[in-house]
Amino acid sequence: MKLIAKILLVLLLIYPQNIFASTVDQDKILSDYIWHKFTMLNPSQRPKVAIVLGGGGARGFAHIGVLKVLKDENIPIDIIVGNSVGALVGAMYASGAPSESIEKLAENTGWNDISNFSNPSVLKLFITGKLLSTEKMEKYMEKYTGAKRFDELKVDFACIATDILTGERVVLKEGDVARAARASATIPGLFAPVEYRHRFLIDGGLSDNIPTDIAKLMGANYIITVCVSADFSKNKVSSVFSMLTQAISIQGRQLDDEKLKLSDINIFPKVSDVSLMELNRSRECIDAGSVAARESVAQIKKQLLEKTSNYLLLN
Repeated sequence: MKLIAKILLVLLLIYPQNIFASTVDQDKILSDYIWHKFTMLNPSQRPKVAIVLGGGGARGFAHIGVLKVLKDENIPIDIIVGNSVGALVGAMYASGAPSESIEKLAENTGWNDISNFSNPSVLKLFITGKLLSTEKMEKYMEKYTGAKRFDELKVDFACIATDILTGERVVLKEGDVARAARASATIPGLFAPVEYRHRFLIDGGLSDNIPTDIAKLMGANYIITVCVSADFSKNKVSSVFSMLTQAISIQGRQLDDEKLKLSDINIFPKVSDVSLMELNRSRECIDAGSVAARESVAQIKKQLLEKTSNYLLLN
């Protein structure tokens, strides 16, 4: 009897439109009911869901919009893997900060809040060669993550950095979350490397912009990736600084394509014309993330229900 009940539920998950009347209203009611039943399942009865948040500077504010929509749609997130700005947003979300609060923070955050970046400091950098600091970023993250360690987070989280001395990808998932996120988001050539456990670390995008393989290693059975790549043709390379950020973006794009193949679904917010440094366009990027996520919700739910049906039959 228990097996028959499972089979019936599997049929409902995969073929709801073929079992009941096919009117739009009835299908919507049925699909909502089945999704509600899915959200009530014990995590062990469904796929473990990971979201991978790629790097992209200011474009990464789109991650906030995506996370907000997934939460509104009751799509579970068991694992977050972030890189660069994805590490900053992911760390806040994993610490339990509400997406609405993160959204408000983003709209009011400037470079002065997270670094000593300014026109005079950049001029001094080019004259003296002394790199800028992201110490403010660490304090900022401590404030909004509750200064948590990785083992204190509400969602499993990892972020990616690059060892400036060896070029190795470094996966950070132990110790202080704020310092790890800061290291992951430290733009090379502009900000000084972050010393972390005897390594000197910079932006993870140089070694792995879309770390989907790490999500799999952390036990993910279903991976959602948010990619916020730049459109190089829209960027004006008119200075040493703009050339540096363009080179970083190109480096990241070279690594993206193969990693995206490991995802079950890829979300591409339309933010390609936003430059790495345009924090003032946060609202625009958040909205773009929300729109892109809304367009993907139906497919995510369908895929999760199909995967869940296999779990129910096997257990």
